[in-house]
Amino acid sequence: MNKDIPKFGSHEVIQYVGVSALEPAEQDVIQSLTQEYYEKIKRDMHNLTDLVVHAQTSGTVEGKTKRKRYSLHIRVVAPGRHFESSKSDDYELPRAVHKSFEEISAQIAHAFKK
Repeated sequence: MNKDIPKFGSHEVIQYVGVSALEPAEQDVIQSLTQEYYEKIKRDMHNLTDLVVHAQTSGTVEGKTKRKRYSLHIRVVAPGRHFESSKSDDYELPRAVHKSFEEISAQIAHAFKK
């Protein structure tokens, strides 16, 4: 999803990787929570250029369905700074999304000493 801000002329991008393999309801959850956290991260960073959300699932083995486990990897790129969150995996999708974005927010706060 591309997001243009004509007022300042900058181009900011949110990229979703692996989200198309999820069910539509799961895609909506990821996109809505990402938009919510994107605004918070943008306020903290001031010059955010790229946000990448990579979603993976596991839980199906040769036709047998087990409980789905969601793994999210989030990368925030700004000029001179890169932040990555890869420690969040959970059986509940919203909880996994919140965990990974809270980790990113903590890294940004630590880097900028807010």
